[in-house]
Amino acid sequence: MRRTMLGTFLATLTMAANAVPTGPAVGATIPALEVKDLNGKTQTLSSLSGPKGLMLVFFRSADW
Repeated sequence: MRRTMLGTFLATLTMAANAVPTGPAVGATIPALEVKDLNGKTQTLSSLSGPKGLMLVFFRSADW
């Protein structure tokens, strides 16, 4: 049982390491972004960025 679990874990790591990255490369400039927030106010990249920059994370939940 332990060998099977270890083999599955190692196979998963190997597939993840060989996965093709998606999205812009680190340090690349992304296109202009303009979206409405929950209050209906338009937000842009510059309005969302702070003194250290901005990190966007897009997460698709299983119940979409």
